[in-house]
Amino acid sequence: MSAAGTRARGRGRGDAGDVLVVQGLDVTVREQMLVEDVTFTVRSGERVGLIGESGSGKSLTALALMGLLPEGLTATGSVRVDGVRHDLVGADERAMSRVRGRDIAMVFQEPMTALNPTMRVGDQVAEAMLIHRTRPNRKAAHSAAVELLEQVGLPDPPDTARAYPHQLSGGQRQRVVLALALANDPALLVCDEPTTALDVTVQAFVLDLIVQGVLDRRAAMVFITHDLAVVATVCERVMVMYGGRIVEAGPVQAVFTRPRHRYTQGLLGASDLAVVDDRGRLATIPGSVPAAGRFPAGCVFRNRCAHATALCETRPPWTATGNDAGFACHHPADAADAAPTSASEGRQR
Repeated sequence: MSAAGTRARGRGRGDAGDVLVVQGLDVTVREQMLVEDVTFTVRSGERVGLIGESGSGKSLTALALMGLLPEGLTATGSVRVDGVRHDLVGADERAMSRVRGRDIAMVFQEPMTALNPTMRVGDQVAEAMLIHRTRPNRKAAHSAAVELLEQVGLPDPPDTARAYPHQLSGGQRQRVVLALALANDPALLVCDEPTTALDVTVQAFVLDLIVQGVLDRRAAMVFITHDLAVVATVCERVMVMYGGRIVEAGPVQAVFTRPRHRYTQGLLGASDLAVVDDRGRLATIPGSVPAAGRFPAGCVFRNRCAHATALCETRPPWTATGNDAGFACHHPADAADAAPTSASEGRQR
């Protein structure tokens, strides 16, 4: 399928307006707060990264957006996608099934959990279109599915369409998952560590496919990862998460070259974007991420922060530094201090 053909099916999507509006999103389990007061917007066509160490709440946030939280976890707050009139938080499964896969779609980290092992991959992609009635019949859906498999770079698409997931490599399965997510031209694509399980050469190829897929559809993207170099490559804006909270946000270039929150500063110093010291070593963040729901009161990072004082026992307010940009830190890094990173030389598309 050509890029032009994809745009023609974009349901009149423009270049302005908010595709995703999240306000006060909390995720709890047995009265323990796992994600707290997450608030952000994503505009049409915008690519936003969500970064943080494992256990920071990134994947829970993604699952809450999709209405896919595990049993026992509860979301409160507000999530609205692409002009959907009703709030998706608390919506029943029937309402969510009309939105999920059509207005908002997800690329998961492990493709075997997202694919039905008993169905041929072409049938799975076609089924997604038939469920949402974006193709008039099964023949048209199957033809479109084969075109999508070709678009995501799978070899011999008609033959691949007849394969079962276990007959494909990990990289090929992830490309099928991407085709499945893009099948109905969603307004928003949520990617949760989609290349972590792939080797480096396949990672780069899949990243290119993801970015091209959202560009062709004028879609927005939320890209969740712990890999800061990937965010520098594929995203325009970044949100930093720790302890279930957004602690800093802003344009990738600004955040990665002049971080204000001490956690962001630590992440960058320990990443492969960092400039090593004169002994060839990267910086480290002391300690480890606490178990979910056991972060300290006040500033959630204070027990690992060298700059913490008694003031940090109170929750730091959000300090806005621009549109969709700001931080929550009592003792922020000086804005004039350059971060010890080479992010300014990044490969952003």
